[in-house]
Amino acid sequence: MLRMNLLLLVFAIICALSVVTSQHKARKYFVELQGEKDKAQQMEVEWGQLQLEQSTLALPGRVEKIASRQLQMLMPQGKQVQFVRIEDGKSKVIP
Repeated sequence: MLRMNLLLLVFAIICALSVVTSQHKARKYFVELQGEKDKAQQMEVEWGQLQLEQSTLALPGRVEKIASRQLQMLMPQGKQVQFVRIEDGKSKVIP
């Protein structure tokens, strides 16, 4: 009877320690998950800012201004423009 009580006591202590350990791990993983969610949200905000910046930098008027001022590029005249039509894998220049 005494052996049985001691065995049950040891088993109860092991179970209690297992519960405490699993709760600690669960809390640790929850905190880690919250940190990763915060990082993901920050990345989404940064992604939105980068998309806005890209759309601002790629505005046709801005690109044209930079091309003309910094690179001394000019718009081609009507005679200088050629269209290329592709039909059945063959290209054809249209004057």
